Amino acid sequence: MKRKTPLLWCVWAGFCIFSACQPSTVKEETDILVEVEGLTLTRSEVEKVIPQGSTPADSLLMAENYIKKWITDILIYEVAEHNLGKDEKEVNRLVEEYRRALLRHRYLEGMVHSKLSAEIRENDRRSYYQEHIQKFILDRHLIKGLFIKVPVDAPGLENVRKWYKSDKLDAVENIEKYSIQNASIYDYFYDRWVDFDEALAKIPMHVSNKAQFLKTNRYVEFTDSSYCYFLNIAEHLLAGNVAPYEYAEPQIEEEMINKRKVEFLRNFEEELYRDAVRKGNVIFYNTKP
Repeated sequence: MKRKTPLLWCVWAGFCIFSACQPSTVKEETDILVEVEGLTLTRSEVEKVIPQGSTPADSLLMAENYIKKWITDILIYEVAEHNLGKDEKEVNRLVEEYRRALLRHRYLEGMVHSKLSAEIRENDRRSYYQEHIQKFILDRHLIKGLFIKVPVDAPGLENVRKWYKSDKLDAVENIEKYSIQNASIYDYFYDRWVDFDEALAKIPMHVSNKAQFLKTNRYVEFTDSSYCYFLNIAEHLLAGNVAPYEYAEPQIEEEMINKRKVEFLRNFEEELYRDAVRKGNVIFYNTKP
């Protein structure tokens, strides 16, 4: 039995072929892919949800699924509105309650972090770190250093091989200047700890025993058909060790804020309530007969 070509596939594929052959002014006029109940979906809106680098076949499939979901959502909404029209006031009430709750949550979360973060002193953070040191045991390997990814046909690769192995200021400056014109990726992290897995993910090589790899490799160079990858591992810290204070600091602050959050919000709400009553913004009516 011959499989029928999906209508949505035809819409998207046909539109892509048609639009590719049109001047830019015509493309703007024909950007609409589909219309339902007066609402329109455009090609540019669909393109935004398709990841870059997708194959033509994958792009068509994702476009078809997105268009179908968009149409279905509108149709369900229309059916729901028709059948629940009498409950419109209740729906509006629920929407307003959700909007108010969302605004309160976003405001309070932002205010809590802003106020409490400013109140937490550096000495307090360091004391918390020392008192709860066992909370900050690493579950991943960390490194400090430098990474650069360069096309295989880039000029001056021999210089890069010398520069990336040196932590001297002039070598680092040379790499930075070189990277502006030639590097696809350049990351300097001599001054901060980063997750080794994240750094390794940028290099298309397999490392089975990462702990052993870090113990035996200071300079890593790898080349494939397109790029040369250079990684300088200036320092490393294996999983199971205590995380350095500067790496653990965001976690420390978050935990300290959470501990103070409940009391802070209780005091804030009480103060807000009393201030509103004092200013006459809250009016109590005597409802007794």
